[in-house]
Amino acid sequence: MEMVFRKIEYWIEGDWIQQRNLDKATTNSSKFIKKTIKHLIFYAVSFLIANTFLAYIVGTEALYKIATEPIQAHITGFIAIIAFTTVFYFVFSKLREMACIIVCPYGRLQGVLLDRDSMVVAYDFVRGEPRGKRNKNEERTIGDCIECKQCEYVCPTGIDIKNGTQLECVNCTACMDACDDIMVKINKPKGLIRIASINQIMDGKKFKFTPRIIAYTLLLFALVSLTGFLMMNQSDVEATILRVPGTLYQADADGCITNVYNYEVVNKTGTEICFELKPNLGQIELAGQATAAPPNASIKGAFILKVNPNELNKMSQEVTIQIQKDNINIDEINTRFLGPGK
Repeated sequence: MEMVFRKIEYWIEGDWIQQRNLDKATTNSSKFIKKTIKHLIFYAVSFLIANTFLAYIVGTEALYKIATEPIQAHITGFIAIIAFTTVFYFVFSKLREMACIIVCPYGRLQGVLLDRDSMVVAYDFVRGEPRGKRNKNEERTIGDCIECKQCEYVCPTGIDIKNGTQLECVNCTACMDACDDIMVKINKPKGLIRIASINQIMDGKKFKFTPRIIAYTLLLFALVSLTGFLMMNQSDVEATILRVPGTLYQADADGCITNVYNYEVVNKTGTEICFELKPNLGQIELAGQATAAPPNASIKGAFILKVNPNELNKMSQEVTIQIQKDNINIDEINTRFLGPGK
């Protein structure tokens, strides 16, 4: 919002004062051209964001096919791109910070985590109060805040930071920049609104690492480390093997006991994986499917597991089936085999 859409808006329509005046102005060719160009660029950027978002869902190869092949072949994907583009355009052009206030739970979560040592966008009420207008030719004996209301005008969520930390604050720091400009003009130090804690403002304390900050840091480090570990150690293949529901064992002409299974192998890599199914008990007969999983996709099939009755010790026996690539075990599944028992 701040680094892309707001920059585009400022580039085309000017700062917040010029934008306000443009919105109030009667419709003319200049206003029409500026608004049209802005919204066309907004929609184009939203289109790029929608494609990136969809790539996370369907994969880059599927997205490339949607973009290059005829619309009729990928009508669902085409509708998805248009829908996502429209949603992102609406959020960034109309809803904006209201998404933070109404939809996003982050502000509510932060409210639970804050304490008097938390660093937030804060108004220095010790230095700024009492507020009042300032005459150039008189010595000011009250606070540095001159009630210019610039911090309120520039706030995208419409709050008054002088009333303290509020859930609606998205930490955009627009109020800080506006206030610093005013302080420079009246020959006062910057930082009347700055990143600070309540204890720093009231007692003049310097920032320090409190037990809560250390605990949150360690917790965040643990979560990031766990996420990194899981990503680095995730398997290239994920398999599921289940007996066909509602079926019992059967005896074939050779006297072997057979069970029928369904399998699904998910290939998480960008290359095709040819695999074999190797059981620790009996032998497998595939039901005609090739054992090659396409890149970033899954393959489903069925097979028959044949076991000699002499190898069965009970009616329901655990069987381990290995998924192997080039005789290397890449996954292992435990399932049950039903037989007549002994």
